[in-house]
Amino acid sequence: MLLNTAKPTRPTAWALARGLHRSVYTPFLPTIPFPDPQLKPREQFTVSNPANGDHLCGVEMASEADVKQAVAGAQSIFQSGTWSKAPAVERSKVLSRIARALEQRIPELAQIETLQTGRPIREMKAQLTRLPEWIDYYAALLRTTQGFVAPTQGKLINYVSRVPLGVVAQITPFNHPLLIAVKKIAPALAAGNSVIVKPSELAPISVLEFARIAEGAGVPSGVLSILPGYGQTAQLLAQNPLVRKVDVTAGTQTGRLLGSTVGQNLAAYTAELGGKAPIVVFEDADLGTTANGAAFAAFVASGQTCVSGTRLIVHDSVYDEFMALFLDKAASISRRMGDPSNPKSMMGPVISERHLTRIQSMLDTCLADDGKVLIGGTRLTGKSQLDGFNFDGGSFFPPTVIADIETSNGLWQEEIFGPVVVAKRFSTEDEAISLANDSKYGLGASIWTQNVSRAHRMAAAIEAGICWVNTAHRNDPSSPWGGMKESGIGRENGIEAFESYSQSKSVVINIAPPVESRQTDDWFAEDTEERRYG
Repeated sequence: MLLNTAKPTRPTAWALARGLHRSVYTPFLPTIPFPDPQLKPREQFTVSNPANGDHLCGVEMASEADVKQAVAGAQSIFQSGTWSKAPAVERSKVLSRIARALEQRIPELAQIETLQTGRPIREMKAQLTRLPEWIDYYAALLRTTQGFVAPTQGKLINYVSRVPLGVVAQITPFNHPLLIAVKKIAPALAAGNSVIVKPSELAPISVLEFARIAEGAGVPSGVLSILPGYGQTAQLLAQNPLVRKVDVTAGTQTGRLLGSTVGQNLAAYTAELGGKAPIVVFEDADLGTTANGAAFAAFVASGQTCVSGTRLIVHDSVYDEFMALFLDKAASISRRMGDPSNPKSMMGPVISERHLTRIQSMLDTCLADDGKVLIGGTRLTGKSQLDGFNFDGGSFFPPTVIADIETSNGLWQEEIFGPVVVAKRFSTEDEAISLANDSKYGLGASIWTQNVSRAHRMAAAIEAGICWVNTAHRNDPSSPWGGMKESGIGRENGIEAFESYSQSKSVVINIAPPVESRQTDDWFAEDTEERRYG
């Protein structure tokens, strides 16, 4: 919800274009007729552009009272049945209207995403253009999903339907602010739940704008609430006994912390967590195509994705040739880094100065033991070769490739969440499998080979929830998305996500005539005839 009450330090092109010279976003909450006058003012967070440090707008962080209000409002609207018991076809129609309204706003929302994350406008336009697909998918699923009749014995009819869980909380990250939010919101709304989203404080604007779109399309007040906030807001949501599911995309440590809290309430839990995806390149791979695909896997979103391809595992016979192609691609990307609003810019900054410092510190610490930097390795400063953009005010880190490290090295084992890739050779298929699985994570993996049999063997053997062959980082509303091992629990997308936001309800009806039931169902009858149990 937007209030024109405070002036950002420096107005941005986006703010000027929309006439928002004085903008402060507030939590998107159910309307209450008599707000408590004793409530303290909310803390205000300044959202900044990581490309140049410009202040975009203020965002009021949700207070503990806001969390209670959001949950109480969500529970009240859920119990009213306005949304939770609305016919599936009616919820489907609203979702379809959201999708169409979202399509109209994509150019503006892409610009917002670029400003708050630093990701190039080229990336954000391409990504956001696909978002209506998720909403349309679940709108269609609502119209086609059917209950079933279980084959119960005797003169009984047992029909099974799915009902919503209730109030659900979703914790979303900074790297794909609107994409990940929509991936979670769409199935949750479709199933009939009341949804509360806590976006990252670093990039909440597009999610707040989406809530306004959804309400304008017919989602009743209180069904979708947005609570910008810090980690404590997520904890407060997870602790609330009225919240019946928590769905989080975050680092593994955060996922563990929230999971232990959710478990105490016996609520449902989905977590898409860290990753360290291997890119396995065999000797028969088309090396040009593979180098292009590996670069996309490694450097899209400046490497800030859970499925980022961060471990190159290359057959010894093609290692030198492939690495030459891959390093050329990395150098080309570096030369074409510039102003993220420039459609020709290929890669933007990481999300913050703090994040950049963490990446540099990991490199400095881990490279003290072993390893060799082949390209990159230090932050970008000075002027862009592409367009003269000044890197000094932003958090720019170039594509970085490191070789000759041991698998015990932190750069091999830990999630860096930046454009940093490590490379290693292998000789046999078994060695490739061993290297690919030498990680506590298991979210994504890509396999590059023209041998169909080998591709299937490798996909079966690699411990990852998503395996791509001769491609990487592909996503679709119908395709389950989630990890193994410490990469999380549960799945996004597809029927599986829809069902995770609902629960089965079994209704058993005795259709035998009363006379028959009196004879067959009197368990404590005077006679000793055998009767059915259960």
